[in-house]
Order: sequence, then structure tokens, then C-alpha cells
Amino acid sequence: MEDQRRTRFADDRDGEAYQRLLAEYGPRLYGFFLRATGSHHEAEDLLGELMLRVVRGSDSYDERGKLESWLFRIGSNLLRDRIRRRKSSPAAMSMELESPSGTSVGESIPDDGPMPDASLRTLELSERVQKALDRLDESSRQMVLLRHFAEMSFKEIAEVFSCPIGTVLAKVHRALKALRQILETEHELE
Repeated sequence: MEDQRRTRFADDRDGEAYQRLLAEYGPRLYGFFLRATGSHHEAEDLLGELMLRVVRGSDSYDERGKLESWLFRIGSNLLRDRIRRRKSSPAAMSMELESPSGTSVGESIPDDGPMPDASLRTLELSERVQKALDRLDESSRQMVLLRHFAEMSFKEIAEVFSCPIGTVLAKVHRALKALRQILETEHELE
């Protein structure tokens, strides 16, 4: 099946091929970005940027490689670049500036209250997991996200990171153990 998708993409790089690619891999890539950033807006932005890079770099795609690994490698690189940029140049803005509608920027920012369609318990758990994930080192965090939220195999993750599968297994195992400890410690403090 993967070989057929890869061949179709390689032979037919037109609008329909990219739409099929987005339909097939988009939800998993979006989930990966959403869990990594904690923001729907950032996840959509990163998915759009990924598709632009796929279109621009489709000629460099090696048909011998796995399409899924190629896509998630691009996604991981985009995420890493975004995090580096954010750390190096924090944005500053006045909360008193007025928007074109006449309201201040501070008034237009939505509150961080729970979403109406999500239960409070699920939202709290999701926030706790996100904070715990943020405490992991970048490569371990991305490996956990690829494994558990993008549903990639350890072999595929090893291809994305260009490292031995044993390294991926060890890092994911240690990261999950660290996550468990972080969440248990936080629970005890409550």
C-alpha cells in the first residue's frame, strides 16, 4: 500500500496528488503539531508550512524512501525551527494598542477558560500532559509525540531522526518514565 501511494505521489505531483497526501497524512500531522505546540492555530500554521515545503521540495523526494517518514521529518524540522525562533525572539506588544474594530488588543484576547465542548477533567489532564511534555528534551519529546500521537513505529521514528532503532527505543522509554514521574509528583502536590 505504501509503495502504491509513494509511486502515485512520485508519478502524479499535481494538485490532486497533494490533496490525497493531505487527506491521508494531514490528520496525523496536525495531531502531532497540536500536541507539540498546544495551539490549534500553530498546528494549522505548521501543517500549511509543511505542505508548502512538500510542494517546493517534491523534486527532492527520493522514491526509495518512505513517504510518511519524509513528511514527519519535514514536520519535525519545522517544529524545531519554530521553537528555536520563539526562544531567540520573544514578541513584545502593548496590550493598550487599539485594533481596527476599536477595542484594545488586551480585550480581544480570549480567556484561557475551558472550551465549552470539552469536559473540565479532560482539559485539565490534557494541560498537565502538555506541561509534562514541555519539560522533556526536544528530541525525546518529539519521539514520544511521533510514537503516541502520530502513531509511527519505532523503525519509522528512527528513519525520521536518522538514528538507530535502539536509540529511539531507549529515549522513548526514558521519556515515558520521566513523564510518569512528573505527573505523579504533580498529583501528589495537589
